[in-house]
Amino acid sequence: PYEIDVLHRDDDILVADKPPFLATMPRGRHITETLTVRLRRALDLPELTPAHRLDRLTSGLLLCTLRREVRGAYQQLFAAREVHKTYGAIAPFDPALRPGTVWRSRMLKVAGEIQGHIVDGEPNAVTALVDVIPLTAAEQATLEAVHGPQPPLAHYVLAPETGRTHQLRLHMWEHGVPILGDNVYPRIHAEDEEDHSRPLHLVSTGLSFVDPLSGEQRRFTAARRLLPGQAG
Repeated sequence: PYEIDVLHRDDDILVADKPPFLATMPRGRHITETLTVRLRRALDLPELTPAHRLDRLTSGLLLCTLRREVRGAYQQLFAAREVHKTYGAIAPFDPALRPGTVWRSRMLKVAGEIQGHIVDGEPNAVTALVDVIPLTAAEQATLEAVHGPQPPLAHYVLAPETGRTHQLRLHMWEHGVPILGDNVYPRIHAEDEEDHSRPLHLVSTGLSFVDPLSGEQRRFTAARRLLPGQAG
């Protein structure tokens, strides 16, 4: 139900604005309806490969390489945590959650299980809470028109330092503020129950890094919005 916007393209990389409900890579029941396959076919780019991943329900910036020769250099940037990533999320407002807080947890995702878990042990998932901005009455009303009555909501700006599966969704849930539209945390909803008018309000909004080929600083910002009619 959503289109893929291409925000940047050069000889080596493409930056796409991924819509929600679209898998990044072919896997399981999602083969042709994935960002990778759709862009390869639409743009005649057979070597297009994502350098990282976004959850199927998460939207926003996704960087892809266009040539096999450069694929490893960009994938290594993400593997080495040399890309600064920012996300926006809409969730219940909690004044006790202060900007500048850093969440550190050990997360476990078992193959075949939909939900991940937070367990005891050495942290392997780190997320910085950059900002918390309560929604205006108009913004709250806009979301309630789609999702129904909600507690007071806020826009959370998050900067993950690691890239565990469902990391931001789990960290928000762990701290009592599950992301609006999440169909896994706290309760799993079957995929065939999905309502495409009620997406997960989690958007990859920023990517910045030193280009491994040119050495230049590069920054990309998502055009996708967290709120209809509002800047994301």
